[in-house]
Amino acid sequence: MTDCLFCKVIAGDIPGAIVHQDGALVAFKDITPQAPLHVLIVPRKHIPSLNDLSSEDDALVGSMFRCAAALAKQHGYHERGYRTVFNTNREAGQSVFHIHLHLLAGRALAWPPG
Repeated sequence: MTDCLFCKVIAGDIPGAIVHQDGALVAFKDITPQAPLHVLIVPRKHIPSLNDLSSEDDALVGSMFRCAAALAKQHGYHERGYRTVFNTNREAGQSVFHIHLHLLAGRALAWPPG
């Protein structure tokens, strides 16, 4: 999608601090981090929101969570704790309409979230 910010990062048209990429996913540091580790895990396939997922995307979503766990371990947070979050639509805080999994770690995270 030509006007999607994350599609532009994936394509390399906009720079991103990429920490992981493979055939299905790209993970990069959030530009407004809410924790010492705040990474966005984004599928290369453009999917606007969780509401647009199909059963064909089940493995893709699973790979996003596995990537989050691997990145948490790589950065030394797998035992301390980390949070993964999908925001869906504006009232939940989704500002870029390309699904992305937030990985947050490195500080105590309150519950319930803001």
